[in-house]
Amino acid sequence: MAFFTRSFLALSLLACAATGQLSASFYDDTCPSLQSIVRSAMSQAVSSKRRTGASILRLFFHDCFVNGCDASILLVGGERNAPPNKDSVRGFEVIAAIKSQVEAACRATVSCADILALAAQDAVALLGGPSWQVLLGRRDARTANETATRDLPSPFVDLSNLTSSFDHKGLSAQDMTALSGAHTIGIARCTSFRDRIYHDANIDPDFAALLRQSCPPKGGDDNPAPLDLQTPDLFNNKYYENLLSGRGLLHSDQELFHGGSQDELVSCYVRNETLFYEHFAAAMVKMGNISPLTGSSGEVRLNCSEDAAGWHSPTLLSLLSRAHEDDGDRHGRISFQC
Repeated sequence: MAFFTRSFLALSLLACAATGQLSASFYDDTCPSLQSIVRSAMSQAVSSKRRTGASILRLFFHDCFVNGCDASILLVGGERNAPPNKDSVRGFEVIAAIKSQVEAACRATVSCADILALAAQDAVALLGGPSWQVLLGRRDARTANETATRDLPSPFVDLSNLTSSFDHKGLSAQDMTALSGAHTIGIARCTSFRDRIYHDANIDPDFAALLRQSCPPKGGDDNPAPLDLQTPDLFNNKYYENLLSGRGLLHSDQELFHGGSQDELVSCYVRNETLFYEHFAAAMVKMGNISPLTGSSGEVRLNCSEDAAGWHSPTLLSLLSRAHEDDGDRHGRISFQC
């Protein structure tokens, strides 16, 4: 997408976003180099391993959907060990490395929650997607809530449950369909799409046969497959093209185009990638405003993996030394012009 278009998106979204207590200029005086530090580190990380972009974007999503965007997912234990995240979420060491650089420039100033929000935006842009103005001023949670991970949408649910899950977070059906476009990058494990490729009727048979080669009826639970077989490491609208041909990898993906309320919007995103980018960027700003801790709430962690008391956490050095692994509307009518 052209630079001019991305810049226009960022400016227009800044004017339209519901800012709450967050502000794009929050660190302008206290840490003016913040965004350049994050962008440089993310550029290096994504250049080294393209899937890092998908990992960071997923990490942000899984953080925001559990008690809001408060970096609680970065704490060792708790949410990390919950079934939706265990051995699945990645990118912790990337955020830790960025935090280390930010601390060197601006001691005890920038929250891990804000670093993660900025890194997610950079991840999308570096893989060819849109840019948007990231609102800042979040503080970090002191604890993680493992049981709240049940709020994360399951890959096995139908459209009604999927819509309800997003609605519960104040996100519309349009937001849901646009944010699902994040599945244009990254991978998923066999265990999350096995039922679909062996039992769903609304799947392209050739696509199912291909996936069965690496995802048997039993065993191979961790065998990966790209969420978008066409361009797995590029952020674009190919995910929606896949849905039109019955090639959505997850059951929940294909539910967006299965004779339901989102069919028209999915088709529109196929025809109009710019509209998808606009809706995705706006939805990311909106998701980033889910229940942020601000003011005197929470804290600014010095180490993203531990709270200020430093309980049950490995050192930052040991975290950085670990090798980075590859991952993965309200009800009713929506209004848009394709």
